[in-house]
Amino acid sequence: MDTAVVVGIITAVFAFIGIVLPVLVQFFMWRSANKGIIQIMLILSAVCCYIFWLTAYICQLNPLFGPQLTTEIIRVMQWEWGQ
Repeated sequence: MDTAVVVGIITAVFAFIGIVLPVLVQFFMWRSANKGIIQIMLILSAVCCYIFWLTAYICQLNPLFGPQLTTEIIRVMQWEWGQ
């Protein structure tokens, strides 16, 4: 899948959890004393999980460690490429 499609789908899922579900809690639990706590819990969970997922996804797009090359392979590459 394309990167933009994946990020869009996951963003939509976490937006649903963090925006739509707290609004639904407002309508279905209008008499509950714990309504505000449940709404904050949903919003914070969605934000934290989304940031964690986005960080892990971005780190996999551009890894910090490249291939481990031995000295012999580097010399062969220099000889082949003429440098």
